[in-house]
Amino acid sequence: MQLFYNPDINETTESFSFDKEESRHIIKVLRKKDSDILHVTNGSGLLFETEITLASDNKCTVQILSITKADKPKFHLHLAVAPTKMNDRFEWFLEKATEIGIQEITPIICDRSERKVINKERFEKIILSAMKQSNETFLPKLNDPISFKEFIKQQNEGLQLIAHCEETDKKTLKEMLKPNEDVTLLIGPEGDFSEKEIALALEQNYKAVTLGNTRLRTETAALVGCHSVVFFNENI
Repeated sequence: MQLFYNPDINETTESFSFDKEESRHIIKVLRKKDSDILHVTNGSGLLFETEITLASDNKCTVQILSITKADKPKFHLHLAVAPTKMNDRFEWFLEKATEIGIQEITPIICDRSERKVINKERFEKIILSAMKQSNETFLPKLNDPISFKEFIKQQNEGLQLIAHCEETDKKTLKEMLKPNEDVTLLIGPEGDFSEKEIALALEQNYKAVTLGNTRLRTETAALVGCHSVVFFNENI
């Protein structure tokens, strides 16, 4: 199934038109025509089966035939991850985490961060493309970058965890997880969180965890954390 995206449609929508760019892709590239069936999501769990009523490359119009509502995930997974020095590594993480089933991502700027600026628009396009590619109907939320100190002041529901490499008392991520519990997991930059940041997180009731016996790159650690939480909840 090839999936398209329109954030403005809902259960009361009867018909709509794609924008010019998407219309051209549908008609010129994919060579769709009148009466062809398209599947569309609004990124909020709704899957629409639609029929093309006007096959125009300027304004492709469809009529909604049926709507399927996906079950909302029973837990909310929020990863706060320091942007990597090489953009392509962070983009790889965004793509794969979306495919696996993350709900929210926040880039955090840490003491040892080598990258402090991101291209949010590009990152959002990567997440959207990954959602469509994997036939998901929930679009993960990408927040604006925020400093580590500001982020840990926020109130996050459920389990709050920080993964770091310091030789301190830590439990494994699996030991900390509970079925269908919301999880916020912090992943630091290439040089890891500073000792001060770790202490601040613990003061804010974050629990320290390990993701394994080997030292992982930032994007690998983030993906391991993402997969571990989703896999745990899928197998209970």
